[in-house]
Amino acid sequence: MTQPAHRPETDPRPIAGPSASARSIEGIYPSPGYHWVGDGFRVAGYFSAIPNAMRRLDPFLLLDYHPEYHYSPTPKPRGVGVHPHRGFETVTLAFQGSVAHRDSTGAGGVIGPGDVQWMTAASGILHKEYHEAEWARAGGPMQMAQLWVNLPRANKNDPPGYQSIVAADIPEVRLPSGAGTVRVIAGEALGTRGPARTFTPMSVLHVLATAGGEVAFELPPSYNAAVLVMAGSAALAGGQSARQHDFVIFARDGARIALEAAPGAELLVLAGEPIDEPIAAYGPFVMNTREEIVEAARDFERGKYGTLED
Repeated sequence: MTQPAHRPETDPRPIAGPSASARSIEGIYPSPGYHWVGDGFRVAGYFSAIPNAMRRLDPFLLLDYHPEYHYSPTPKPRGVGVHPHRGFETVTLAFQGSVAHRDSTGAGGVIGPGDVQWMTAASGILHKEYHEAEWARAGGPMQMAQLWVNLPRANKNDPPGYQSIVAADIPEVRLPSGAGTVRVIAGEALGTRGPARTFTPMSVLHVLATAGGEVAFELPPSYNAAVLVMAGSAALAGGQSARQHDFVIFARDGARIALEAAPGAELLVLAGEPIDEPIAAYGPFVMNTREEIVEAARDFERGKYGTLED
């Protein structure tokens, strides 16, 4: 299986201690409604409803959330056929259901509940994503999320790669006071580091607030940070609240993000060091200039991303 040529993650800047001030809330955004990606993924595209989202949430470029949705049995798996990417990474998180992936490097596999697939498109890749065949024949509930994560200019032309991260390899740590658990997918939380290899410093965390209570993480003040409330609700600073499927963006005015989660809340926490470079995005390509976008499209048309049968 091809592995991405990731450089080691840079050490995060020193962070403040437990008394660090909590960040204020910059915005709370409800689900923008759903659209279909192919015929197999009913998603809410949160960044499309947030002004200047790519800048405000750099290095994250996109969040498509697929809340629980029941698919009927079918002999032909639903999904998305062969399509290209260049200049960034796709991160698919499975909570329910099962998805099969294949790409033009020869990598691929199946992700099921708790698994993560981290694909580095970099200089160019073709891939396809379908409901796993046996799962499709039985049907059932599916819940997924996909992130697009930007790459620095220096790495946009690196060889493509793929990380398959199974649930058993994702460490789970307890929140203080028995409030719940945190699955550390990327970065670090509560002294535990996740398995994903990243080009720039970031954290991707899956929180289950089983008993409810404070959910708080210390971050470098320079990090952008946001939380998707996948289930339940949470009380926020300033008397505000977030309900199921709300997306909360924190201001960069402190070294700590904090909320009071209700029992049963499920959260996806995103935080990262901004790359702070020009962004030129068009469809499946994210580069630094318009000229590079044109080149990416031409290279795709010329077959430079390899081959992959639909």
